[in-house]
Parts: sequence; C-alpha cells; structure tokens
Amino acid sequence: MNSFTDLDVWKKARVLRNNISDLVKTFSLDEKYRLTDQIIRSSRSIGNNIAEGHGRFHYADAAKFLVNARGSAAETIDHLVIALDNKFIDEKLFDAFKQDCEECMKMINGYINYLRKQADNKTNL
Repeated sequence: MNSFTDLDVWKKARVLRNNISDLVKTFSLDEKYRLTDQIIRSSRSIGNNIAEGHGRFHYADAAKFLVNARGSAAETIDHLVIALDNKFIDEKLFDAFKQDCEECMKMINGYINYLRKQADNKTNL
C-alpha cells in the first residue's frame, strides 16, 4: 500500500464527507456559518487525520492521528444530533449517517489494531 487513498478506511471517510457535503446543502442558510460549517469541518477532519497518520513513520505518531480521526467521526455524530433536534433531518436520515460514522470509527479501530500488530511484529524480530 503506497498511498492513503488505497486505504478502505480513508475511502469510507471520503464517501461520508461527500454525503455530508450534499446533506448540508439542504440546511437553512441561517446555519451556513454555524452548524453547516461545523459538520463539514468535522467530516473532513476524519479523512484528513487518516491521511496524516498514514504519512507518519512510527506507530505512535500514526495512532495519534487515527485517534483524532475517530474523535472527528464522533463529533460529526453530535452535529447530526443537533441537525435532528433542529428538524433539519429526520430520524431515518440521522440513523443512516450515524451508522456511516460508526462504521468509520470501527474501521479506524481496525486500522489502529493492524498498525499495533505490525509494530509488535517488528519489535519481536
């Protein structure tokens, strides 16, 4: 694997980011610099942190950015809760986006575990 763009977890984050971008176009213009900006930034941060972590040499450095990516996915869920509470989205749409965020989080956890095993294998040689 040469590029972060080859990672399935980054690809999943990219789809989520693009879907969020489409979703916020339906939000009220009054929310442009409030909720819309926040949810776009948090959803973009997922893939950004995965990419930055991939570019790091040591597991601990990579893991830090992956933990940040997982946090950004959780933050995105919280913004979706706000959108639901303000009736910008319905429960069905909320559940679908929440599931996508949680899937990203699970994939990030899997990537962290994979990197941890790789690091352990190198120290056991």
